[in-house]
Amino acid sequence: MRLSATICLLNLVLLGICGGIYAFSGFNLLYFICFENMTAVRIVLGICFVSALFSLYALIAFKPFRGLK
Repeated sequence: MRLSATICLLNLVLLGICGGIYAFSGFNLLYFICFENMTAVRIVLGICFVSALFSLYALIAFKPFRGLK
């Protein structure tokens, strides 16, 4: 469970970095990493969507911040 949560968070960080580069410079790094293949970009975005859902599920189900009152 810990490994899958770490992989999901790293995936979302990578997407955030690519989005930040695109927002500030106009260069689509994700499109470049996927060898300018729009199908691969959509697959990566779908995987990131599932990673975000898993991260939300892990925060709700396991409540890692429960003892921080």
